[in-house]
Amino acid sequence: MSQEIELSIIMPCLNEAETLGICIRKAKEFIHANNINGEIVIGDNGSTDGSQQIAIKEGARVVIINKKGYGAALMGAIEESKGKYIIMGDSDDSYDFLHLMPFVEKLREGCDLVMGNRFKGKIMYRSMPFINRYLGNPFLSFIGRLFFNVPIGDFHCGLRGFNRRSMLSINLMTSGMEFASEMVVKTAIHNLKIAEVPITLFPDGRSRPPHLRAWHDGWRHLRFLLMYSPKWLFLYPGLFVLFVSSVFFSLLLKSPIPIGHIILDIHSMLYFTTAIIVSFQIILFYIMSRIYTVNQGLIPEKKNFNNLFRYFTLERGLILGGFLLLVGITLMVFLIMKWKVLSYGPIIDTSQTLRYAFISMLSLVLGVQIIFSSFMLSILGIIQREDKNKDV
Repeated sequence: MSQEIELSIIMPCLNEAETLGICIRKAKEFIHANNINGEIVIGDNGSTDGSQQIAIKEGARVVIINKKGYGAALMGAIEESKGKYIIMGDSDDSYDFLHLMPFVEKLREGCDLVMGNRFKGKIMYRSMPFINRYLGNPFLSFIGRLFFNVPIGDFHCGLRGFNRRSMLSINLMTSGMEFASEMVVKTAIHNLKIAEVPITLFPDGRSRPPHLRAWHDGWRHLRFLLMYSPKWLFLYPGLFVLFVSSVFFSLLLKSPIPIGHIILDIHSMLYFTTAIIVSFQIILFYIMSRIYTVNQGLIPEKKNFNNLFRYFTLERGLILGGFLLLVGITLMVFLIMKWKVLSYGPIIDTSQTLRYAFISMLSLVLGVQIIFSSFMLSILGIIQREDKNKDV
């Protein structure tokens, strides 16, 4: 019986003939020097410069990945790898495949994901563009730590190790550069064990420009982080705007608000009314997107959120929405009766009348939103329960 492969070293490849060979030789030397039963797998994304032949000549196994993209190449290599643990790294000779033992040790200790950290290690001269080093990577890593409470200082390091079974279990889906973020985010939200080790980044050995496009790929990473964090995309901004606009709306119900030389009055109240409506809708987006992402298996369920359907039922939503509609209609009738006294002519003193009108409008709009959102949430809740029953 052949011995189980402990470690697979995988590299994505798209026309890396200049550097692929030396990367494979370094990885082979590491495996042999540390007496590890391992393999080297190249996820080739359609190379036309002889990279595939170089990999085979150097003793690596080549997996042809037809779907284009950094993430697609890596995911294809991960699926075809045979090792219990996997270490992935770019094939541009910017990472040192001779010194991977800190990753292996952490994986043997039970970590599910071990990230390299270039900022805690060493970044050699001209190995990372200025904007990536001092703006892009620090900013996106900060956002990742803030959104997902994961203690990783270098979210986008391309050298990382992981438990193959754990990584396959979290259903990685992205095919582009944002795959790097997805791996960290999903590991965190599934409560898997993460560690990091300092590494050295070297200038890559290619004569051509890298595949990475700083602004385009940076936006894709940020977009992914926002989409996987409905709280920061919808809930927190919505609650903040709702609180501020509600406070000013309530104060303006009584009288104008002087702020220095500025007087906030009816016209300001109109904008605060609009802000309340918009922020309430944003909060509803959070609830619906959260249910959708759970239904699609993008993020795991949370008991506290599921209790929403225990306390906020369709019937309670209809009652609340109906009450607000009733308030709005009552105030509207009251204003019409006051208008009737003026024989439906011009309203000279609009200050107090418009205040009642804004309350009426706000009650009517929120009432309609709550009624139809209650139906929508009920539909999503039914789908969620049906999916859960199918799994059982």
